[in-house]
Amino acid sequence: MSSRLAPAVVGGLLLLGSLTFATAATAAPRALLPDLDQEAPSSLTVSSSPAGGRTHYFLGFGSAVRNIGDGPLLIDGHRRSRRTRMVADQIVDRAGAPPKLVRGVGGMRYVVSPDHQHWHYLGFDHYTLRQVGGAHRQRDHKSGFCLGDRYAVPPPVLPSAGPAPVFTSRCGLKQPGRMRVGEGISVGYGDYYAANLEGQYVSLDGMPNGEYTLVHRVNADHRLRELRYDNDAASVRLSLHWVSGVPNLRVLAMCQDSARCSARRAARAGARPVARVARAGVIGDRRLLCCCCA
Repeated sequence: MSSRLAPAVVGGLLLLGSLTFATAATAAPRALLPDLDQEAPSSLTVSSSPAGGRTHYFLGFGSAVRNIGDGPLLIDGHRRSRRTRMVADQIVDRAGAPPKLVRGVGGMRYVVSPDHQHWHYLGFDHYTLRQVGGAHRQRDHKSGFCLGDRYAVPPPVLPSAGPAPVFTSRCGLKQPGRMRVGEGISVGYGDYYAANLEGQYVSLDGMPNGEYTLVHRVNADHRLRELRYDNDAASVRLSLHWVSGVPNLRVLAMCQDSARCSARRAARAGARPVARVARAGVIGDRRLLCCCCA
């Protein structure tokens, strides 16, 4: 009798083992990933700067990225020597488990400019002005972001959003000797850089009359772990016409969550002016030409 039962017992043990393995596999800790949502370019302005016997023009813009995911974006910058830049790692929170470290998601550099002096996470957001149906293109020279909770995401409130901002530091302001810096964006908050602040512009030099798309794209190399990547780009469609050597720009359409602003959407939206020479302000060594600048 016992010899006849032995195969059944062995089979039961094997089945129990397979069920235990399956349960363990399905019970793996859930990563609480951020979802970086690029907002469309805003606060467009035109500024000018004299250099080399001529006037140069620039398109300035505000840029915002918000976190609408399950967990915060956590960046840990560190280095072993003050002679080197910091290496940036991402820390991913997990439900019911210790955080997971994602190594080498970029770098950090101490940036000195007239506007600020602190540590920037490099390559977080990129900007491109490209001609529709043409080859002309201008890229930004952004030196990185001091990531933080700069504004709250409008209602409805996200389930994972905290009651108050967490990342409110100034990214090691006036501390070039730091060996470690933490930055991030909490769920339900976003980071915003105003138009013409260091790197928030592209040159209009050499750009002919025509239509253009200004694209803002966060996490372009996908090195940061996210819930999704299909909302990492947003854009506006513009028309550019030079009048007596001065650029005249109009917004044709705004396209959230898309790097392509179609002519059909532009036709539905209707055009509105971006910048007119109404009054001048000063941004560094540039004159600001706009109708609605603060």
